[in-house]
Amino acid sequence: MVDTHCHFDMMPSPEKYIREVELRGDYVIGMTNLPSHFEMGFAHTRNYKHVRLALGFHPQLAADNQNELQRFIDLIDRTSYIGEIGLDFSRDYVGSKEIQISSIRTILSALRGKNKMMSIHSRRAEKELLTLLCEYEIKNAIFHWYSGPISLIPHIAREGYYFSVNEAMTLSENGRKIISAIPRNRILAETDAPYNRKNNLKKVYDYIGSKVINDNFNALINKI
Repeated sequence: MVDTHCHFDMMPSPEKYIREVELRGDYVIGMTNLPSHFEMGFAHTRNYKHVRLALGFHPQLAADNQNELQRFIDLIDRTSYIGEIGLDFSRDYVGSKEIQISSIRTILSALRGKNKMMSIHSRRAEKELLTLLCEYEIKNAIFHWYSGPISLIPHIAREGYYFSVNEAMTLSENGRKIISAIPRNRILAETDAPYNRKNNLKKVYDYIGSKVINDNFNALINKI
């Protein structure tokens, strides 16, 4: 199985978790919330066959961590995986909207023309983020735990972007509506563990279908 969005660095025992993933033969892409977190974890993951660590700059942390933006740019070429990055205009974070936009513009500008796999946070900012991804000609983006307008899904899919689905989405009415609107060739799986407690990856595979998820991931990974 393939987990395209997980925060194993935030688990009680990250090394135990990734050893178990490796032994199972599963594939996991670990997100980081800041470049400094990526730097701390990279040495612990680089020799694994099925475990990857992504370079992140979480929008919820943008206002208090502007000093890490240059570090993000300096680290881009250390990994083929980027995440978690994006925008969050929900009630608790809309106050930092302008600094988030400035930050993601800096990040996307640095990523332009680079062949990376990116996991995108887009809460209450789906249209704005799609516009920015297109403006900077970003490829291989995955909208993680999408909760935006269903009407926007075809536009996102037409740009070649993907959506990662977790167990929590399969259990809610709105989540199931979103999943049913996603083109079958654009669906991937995630857990968002440990932040998401409904994180049984097998249940996502059972809901969507193993062949669909794995074929989509193989098509995406072949691009990078």
